[in-house]
Amino acid sequence: MKREYKIGTYRKHQKGFGFVKIDNQEEEIYIAKENSLNALNEDTVQIEIISPKQEDKKEEGRVIKIIRHEKDTVVGTFQKNRNFGFVVPDDKNFGTDIFVSKSNWGKARNNHKVLVKILKYPEKGKNAEGKIIEVLGGVNEAGVDMLSLIKQYELPSKFPEEVVVEAKAFGNKINEEDIKNRKDLRNDVIFTIDGEDAKDLDDAIHVEKLENGNYRLDVHIADVSHYVGEKTELDKEAYLRGTSIYMLGRVIPMLPRELSNGICSLNAGEDRLTLSCSMEITPKAKIIASDIHKAVIRVTERMSYTDVQKILDKSDEEILNKYHNYIQDFELMAELATILKNKRRENGYLNLEIPESKIVLDEQGFAIDVKKYETYFSNEIIEQFMLAANETVAEKFYWLQAPFIYRNHEAPDLDKIKDLNKTLNNFGYKIKVSKEDIVYPNEFAKILEDVKGKEEEKVVSNIILRTLRVAKYEAENKGHFGIASRYYCHFTSPIRRYPDLFIHRIISKYLENDYMVNDFWIKKYAKRAEKRAENCSERERTATKVEREAIDMKKAEYMENKIGEEYEGIVSSVTNFGIFVELENTVEGLIRYENLGDEYFIYHEETKQAIGEHTNKIYKIGDKVKIRVIDANKLLREIDFEIVE
Repeated sequence: MKREYKIGTYRKHQKGFGFVKIDNQEEEIYIAKENSLNALNEDTVQIEIISPKQEDKKEEGRVIKIIRHEKDTVVGTFQKNRNFGFVVPDDKNFGTDIFVSKSNWGKARNNHKVLVKILKYPEKGKNAEGKIIEVLGGVNEAGVDMLSLIKQYELPSKFPEEVVVEAKAFGNKINEEDIKNRKDLRNDVIFTIDGEDAKDLDDAIHVEKLENGNYRLDVHIADVSHYVGEKTELDKEAYLRGTSIYMLGRVIPMLPRELSNGICSLNAGEDRLTLSCSMEITPKAKIIASDIHKAVIRVTERMSYTDVQKILDKSDEEILNKYHNYIQDFELMAELATILKNKRRENGYLNLEIPESKIVLDEQGFAIDVKKYETYFSNEIIEQFMLAANETVAEKFYWLQAPFIYRNHEAPDLDKIKDLNKTLNNFGYKIKVSKEDIVYPNEFAKILEDVKGKEEEKVVSNIILRTLRVAKYEAENKGHFGIASRYYCHFTSPIRRYPDLFIHRIISKYLENDYMVNDFWIKKYAKRAEKRAENCSERERTATKVEREAIDMKKAEYMENKIGEEYEGIVSSVTNFGIFVELENTVEGLIRYENLGDEYFIYHEETKQAIGEHTNKIYKIGDKVKIRVIDANKLLREIDFEIVE
C-alpha cells in the first residue's frame, strides 16, 4: 500500500487520544494516544494514514512530525509544592501540566491564575516546562475568569495608541463636505431598534406604504468605510480582530468606542453617514426594485425591542402615549415583516427557535441568575429586514461579478443526515433525501414547524442545529442553506464585523465609479476577498469559542451554589459516557452512568439510547427526568447531575 501523508490541526482529547482536522475534508482522522508523538491541542502536525475509513470506523493516522506548536503561552492554575510547582492548564484538552521550577515562579502564589511561557515542550513522557510571566489573580477573584479567557485566546484587549489617535481625529460631528453626493434623508422618519443596553447602533430602518400597494423598505447601515480607510492603523487593527467579542458584560470591540459608540453609531437626533439599501416589496414578498446608495440620515427615535413589542401589543399606556405619533409606523413594520417571514417559511427557511441564555451578573461580575433570553416579534422585524437587505446586496454584486465576501452555508453532509434520522426516528420524524442525494431546506423546515410548541421542540431544534454545517465567509457564492437563499452576505454590521466593512468598500468603489470598475482593480480585490474571508472565518470561530466558554463558565459558577437542589430537565443528548440533561433555564449538566441509580446501562450507538441491563429501562433524547445537582466546577466548565428516581 502506497504511504499517504497529510497535514492538519491536532485536536487533543483529555483522555489522550485525538483527531486531526484536514482543510477541506469533512471527516477528522483519529489518532490513538500512542500515535500522538506528544502533540498538544491545536498543534499543526504531519500524519501518516495507517488505516483507511471503514463503515463504522474513522480513518486512522499516526503523527510523524509536529510542524508548529500553536501555543507558546498557556493560562492555568498554579499548584505549588516546596521547591517546584505545576501549572494546570484551563484548556483541559491541552495535553500536559507544565512544570515550573522555583526560580521561575515569579510572584505567583498557590491557586493563582497565571500566564506561563513554555520553555520546553513535552517529550518522551516528560512534562512541558515553563516560566510564569504574568499573575492574573486569585481563582475566585472578581473578573479573573474573563481575564483568563482573554489571555488564553490571546485576544487584543487594548487598542494601540496610534489606532485611538486616528479614531479620535474624526470628532463626533460629520463635516458638511462629507454630505456632498449623498441622498439627504434627514427628514425621513427613521428608527433604530435594539436591545436596551446596545451602544453600537449600526442599522436603522424606514418603512412606508406606496400608492401602488407595495412597501418601501429602507435599511440604513453606518458608513464605517468612510472613516476606516484601507491601510490605516484603524483598518489593520479591525482586520486583526475580525469581529467584536461579547463576553457577558464585557465587550472586546472591533473598533475603538470613539467610532463604534460615537461618529459611526446611528444615534438618535444626530446627522450620520450611511450606506443604504432601498427596496420596493410587493404584498407577496417579491422585491421588484432596489437601489443601493450613500445617504445622510438623522434617526428620529432610538427604540428598544421591548418598547416596540409593547406598542404592537397595546400593553403599556405610558409607552403608547410616548410614541403615539409613530404607532402606525411600527404596525406597518410588523405587517411587512410578517409578509417576509411567511414567504421565507414557504421557501424552507429554518426557524430554529433555540433560546439563548441570559446570565445575570452582580456588580463584581459573579453569576447570580441564569434564564432564557426573552425575544419578541420586534426582534423578528429587524431580523427579516436585515435578511432582505443582505440578500438584495449579495444578489446584485453576484451578477456584477464583483470581488466580494459571501456568507455561505452549505447543505449538511449525507452521513450526518443518516445519523440525525436515527435520533429523529424516536420522535416519529424523518428527513427525506432525493434520488439525486440532494436534501432541501424544506425537509428540515417541515419538522421544525411540526414540533413547534411540543415538549421536544428545543431538543429537536438542537439536534438539527448540530447536524447543520457551520456557516462561513468565502469569496465564491454558494448560497445559504439555513435561510434557503441562493445569495447571501453580511452587509448590516460593519461596526462589529470585518466582512461587512470590506464589502462596504467594494460597494463604495462601484458607486463612486458608476459601476464602471477596471479589470486590474477587480483581480486585485478578488485575491483580497479570498484572504479576508479566510481570516474572518477564523476570527469568528475564535469569537464563538470564547463567547461559549464565557457562558459555560458562568453557568457552572451559578450552579456551584445549587449543589443538592433538584430540578426537572429534558435529556438533550446520550453518549457512551453518560447522558446530558438540559434544565428549563438553559443550564446543561452530565449524568454519568454510575449516577443513574443501581442499574448498569449500555449505550446503543445505533439508536443513541442508554438501556438498563436488567430492567431494560431506556433513556433517550427528549425524555423528561428529575435530577439533583451533585457537582459544579467553574474552572472545568462542568456540571454534574444524578438521577432522582
